[in-house]
Amino acid sequence: MNKKNDKLKLIVLDSLKELGEKVDSHLKRMYGTKESFLISKKEIWFNDGHGKVELLETVRDKDVFIFQDIGNYSISYEMHGLINHTSPNDLSQQLKDCIGACKCHPHSLSIVMPLLFAGRQHRRMCREALSCATYLRELDIDPCVKRFITFDAHDEGVQQALAYTEFDNFFATNSILEQLITDVDTEKLKDVLFVAPDFGAIGRMNFYLNSFNNDNIKKDAGSFYKRRDYNVIIDGRNPIIEHSYSGSENIEGKTAIIVDDMISSGSSVFDIMIALKERGVSHIYVTVTYSLFTKGIDKFNEFYENKMFDGIYTTNLSYIDNLYKKQPWLHVVDCSEYIAKILYNINNGESISQLLRDKSYPGKVLSEKFKNTYEK
Repeated sequence: MNKKNDKLKLIVLDSLKELGEKVDSHLKRMYGTKESFLISKKEIWFNDGHGKVELLETVRDKDVFIFQDIGNYSISYEMHGLINHTSPNDLSQQLKDCIGACKCHPHSLSIVMPLLFAGRQHRRMCREALSCATYLRELDIDPCVKRFITFDAHDEGVQQALAYTEFDNFFATNSILEQLITDVDTEKLKDVLFVAPDFGAIGRMNFYLNSFNNDNIKKDAGSFYKRRDYNVIIDGRNPIIEHSYSGSENIEGKTAIIVDDMISSGSSVFDIMIALKERGVSHIYVTVTYSLFTKGIDKFNEFYENKMFDGIYTTNLSYIDNLYKKQPWLHVVDCSEYIAKILYNINNGESISQLLRDKSYPGKVLSEKFKNTYEK
């Protein structure tokens, strides 16, 4: 796998430091070199709230990838004597500062932002900004930026804001399913119900459903409809009155796999867990790309202790508190090698089609799983 590596460079901002360093390690192995691809830099936050990024090495004529996680709230800085934690707005602006620090000197400049900035503000419902599209448009008109890489965008349609910049939306589906299949007992996998928590997740659920192929498995699917109170706004949104289930009447004894892009506060997934348990589902697993836990994990611990779910499978594509990672129900899947493969293919002018969506891979993992089980 050893090819050209003289131009590839990574600027890994602190928000995505752990993942970025793992990507660097994989790339060193792929290219057969001990030399790091990381560019040295400083991230400075001033007392008035402004910030800047200072590069300590040249990027002239390099193929640069900038890594940024706008969901990392663990970084703190002092402003007017107060301790602030970074917000998506802070970190999205920091990315622009980093692009500016490159001064159009790189041969190519790509952005790796797994959690898309304002990804849920993807359409205008009232007198509000199209924040995601506006941000992408600002990057699009920057002559330095060639490519934008994200993972599991809430709505891929936001790429219509881009006229000149490549937009690649990858999915961690295979990485998540591989870990889940490896961990879960084969008996639990023989009768599976894939669940979409709302109509917006049906496409994602169908991908999981169509990837989960094995003759030993009986598959089914169901979805929930969120009925909301449109006369009230709480925490910036209309509260959910009821989750209505649509699917097979008899789901008793099945293993349910809830499929979504992210967990925010968790309120919706709690309602769905209760509804599925009331219908007799034996085991519940949740698969999400991002776990934000905006209201902490106390209720998740409570539900787990009451055997309302078996586990949550998520990724390290955005920040998760180290305390949360220690919980027995949370399984964080490492996507660093996947990202390294993407960067390797792009840097060497190779196709990324197979890396975008390979439906055959989970079936191969399942076949190996059942083969090993029966051979015992």
